[in-house]
Amino acid sequence: MTKHDLVVIGSGPAGMAAASTAAVYGIKPLVLDEQPSPGGQIYRAIESTPINNRGVLGPDYWAGEFLARDLRRPNIDYRPGTTVWQLTRQREIGLLHQERASMIKARRIILATGAMERPFPFPGWTLPGVMTAGSAQILLKTSGVVPDAPVVMAGSGPLLFLLAVQYLRAGVSIAAILDTTPSGRYRRALRYLPAAMRNVQTLTKGLGLLRELRRAGVRHIKHVSALRAEGESRLQRVRWQTGGKEAWESLETPTLLLHQGVVPNTQITRALHCEHDWNEKQLAWQPQLDEWLTTDAEGIAVAGDGGGIVGAQAAVLQGQLTGLGAAVALGKVSVEDGRQKAAKIRRNMARETSIRPFLDIMYQPALQWRLPSDDTLVCRCEEVSAGDIRRIARMGCRGPNQTKSFSRCGMGPCQGRMCGLTVSELLADENQQSVEETGYYRLRPPFKPISLGHLAKAAEETQ
Repeated sequence: MTKHDLVVIGSGPAGMAAASTAAVYGIKPLVLDEQPSPGGQIYRAIESTPINNRGVLGPDYWAGEFLARDLRRPNIDYRPGTTVWQLTRQREIGLLHQERASMIKARRIILATGAMERPFPFPGWTLPGVMTAGSAQILLKTSGVVPDAPVVMAGSGPLLFLLAVQYLRAGVSIAAILDTTPSGRYRRALRYLPAAMRNVQTLTKGLGLLRELRRAGVRHIKHVSALRAEGESRLQRVRWQTGGKEAWESLETPTLLLHQGVVPNTQITRALHCEHDWNEKQLAWQPQLDEWLTTDAEGIAVAGDGGGIVGAQAAVLQGQLTGLGAAVALGKVSVEDGRQKAAKIRRNMARETSIRPFLDIMYQPALQWRLPSDDTLVCRCEEVSAGDIRRIARMGCRGPNQTKSFSRCGMGPCQGRMCGLTVSELLADENQQSVEETGYYRLRPPFKPISLGHLAKAAEETQ
């Protein structure tokens, strides 16, 4: 079994920064990523995007070029197209690359697995023609593919407005933005505005996106309180209500893009049985981390949105901190020198993340989007509805792991990624207990599909 000083899993902003920082201190990190090129979601296809007009994706996207360039240095072992299907608390890592499975071991590991889009279940959300805004942005960045008909966008959060502006710049017609941000949410977030002013640059960028949409005359429908996607074999129309009114409005469209914010991707830290906390502002689980962003699994740290949503620039800083932490742990930097260098990084992180409470409260999804109606599919893989989950709760089911026995909910190919949060919140609501008491799925490897033949080959090579 090959051994490495440092393995970084993920090559988004945090992973690239962690690897580059570690390399500065004389470590040759191994960087693993299942994508064919670096960048993660934020800087997706930064080396190969067919979008030649830099104004379409904007300067924040192109800021990732220098990180990707650093990752290509000879003192970094970067392996794209590599899937991590197992990780143990002993820091043994199962890999799958070009149909070949293998096992390696690391002295230190940095998880930079980023975020996932929050589940957004409502009637009709599984129809062809309905997809997430993140998926649409991937198509734009990697292939230059955009919808050829007026598109409807629904949900809340900065990504929705960013994608809308990018589409406008690319010449895509937007029929409407159905904004699900509840009335009065700005007043709730106002108390966090003074702290957010420490990162006034990000606030200004957000206001700039809204101004650009207004200037373009995009129809922005606020306070949407109910939503339905309808069609025979694919999406044909979107219907909505605003402000709790009984009247329904509708638009004919073949494309509906959804976004209700992002949540930490905790699949691996969950499978490692790391301790997690429920973040009431972000309405998501996040692993418990110490000052060096290390989990309770010895030698395994988390950088970026996988440890709590922080944004791209803060993810870079967290990558730098975990890279420095690895250098201290491996004896490449003295403890005292490491503390001094870390203090500066932490000051920058505090300034960069000062805006998070404001954004977290401002775009926190309303209860009706997290507790869908009984006729709404929650688990797409096993076709389990919200009504099924409530019925199971009334039968005595107290936690998500029991729902697997009752319904196979969470046992499909996505391994609960698309339904986990919704199931936990539905059970908590029906049982009148907190989400923290309710818990989350118990996850196990393999994290991604792998054949028995691949497993057997990996076992042979570790003997």
